[in-house]
Amino acid sequence: MKLRVDREVLADAVTWVARGLPARPPVPVLAGVLVEADLAGTLTLSAFDYEVSARITVPADVSEPGEVLVLGRLLTDIARNLPARPVDVSTDGSKVNLVCGSSRFSLREMPVADYPTLPAAPEASGTVAGDVFTQAVAQVSVAADRGDTLPILTGVRMQIEDERMTLLATDRYRLAMRELTWSPVTSGIDHVALVPARQLSEMAKALGAAGSIELELGSGSDGLIGFEAGRRRATTRLLDGEYPKVASIFPTDLETEAVIATDLLEEAVRRVALVAERNTPVLLGFTDGQVSIEAGSGDDAQASEAVEASLTGPEIQIAFNPQFLLDGLHAVGTAFSRLSFTQPSRPAVLTGQAEAEGESDQGYRYVLMPVRFAS
Repeated sequence: MKLRVDREVLADAVTWVARGLPARPPVPVLAGVLVEADLAGTLTLSAFDYEVSARITVPADVSEPGEVLVLGRLLTDIARNLPARPVDVSTDGSKVNLVCGSSRFSLREMPVADYPTLPAAPEASGTVAGDVFTQAVAQVSVAADRGDTLPILTGVRMQIEDERMTLLATDRYRLAMRELTWSPVTSGIDHVALVPARQLSEMAKALGAAGSIELELGSGSDGLIGFEAGRRRATTRLLDGEYPKVASIFPTDLETEAVIATDLLEEAVRRVALVAERNTPVLLGFTDGQVSIEAGSGDDAQASEAVEASLTGPEIQIAFNPQFLLDGLHAVGTAFSRLSFTQPSRPAVLTGQAEAEGESDQGYRYVLMPVRFAS
């Protein structure tokens, strides 16, 4: 193998591919990045750990084609720190040499024959706007479970019905749902996939800068979902199991609604929560014209703050896990937030709206379970 590639191009490509390399690979070759050079003038880098795959193709001046496997994180560190000059890559026996200006590195080749075959790409199913999809995934994945007690709750449920896509996640204490539209290749698509939240979030952030993302849903029996944007492509293995039916969590009869400036409420909750000990809630008291936020009790540290709010319906006091509330306020992504309640012991619904007097955007809903507040 012999090629020349721009340093920035190489650094960006290897960084993107290597981001998902396992910290403790079950077998040594899974710590590698596969580098393939083609006489057509392309350099392809790939990584795969049996669960997630990443592949990117970039332009390069290829003199001799070939493929090598090298340690991914080491290659990433080297590429990031090379001077801003073209990089010459060549093989010499069992070594891979990188020369950039006066910088020279020699890496040991890993056995390509032992490297697993990357999964074949499912057929393209449609496209979705990159910025919209990235925001939607971020809004929903915040509610996915981060533990391993119920692995199925670590996923985001993706349901597609024709042009409508619904993303949903819950950890039993809160639930986030976002509806958006996409452009399917064919009509009549009815598909459900349970995608690991962490991998979905990383892929959306990595690919979302592109104008659009191509989704490859597969047949269901493949057990994979694919994402492609530009010359970047990634797949992840889906979670097995039946996602719990959580539609009943959404309250129907709402008695009290409050509209508050999102940033003001978020800042106030963050300050007051400084005195809230681990697993203790903040108490929100909604009255005409304001919401009071309190934390701490007895001889412990205490804090309180009030924020202007527009209230419709009876006054109410309700307590929340402060971090869960902050997660929702951060995810809503609008200037104003609407909090809707039935009773202090029942779930509350957080939605966003652009203006104080406007209608709430029901495309994103964040349902938050209240907690018992010890006064």
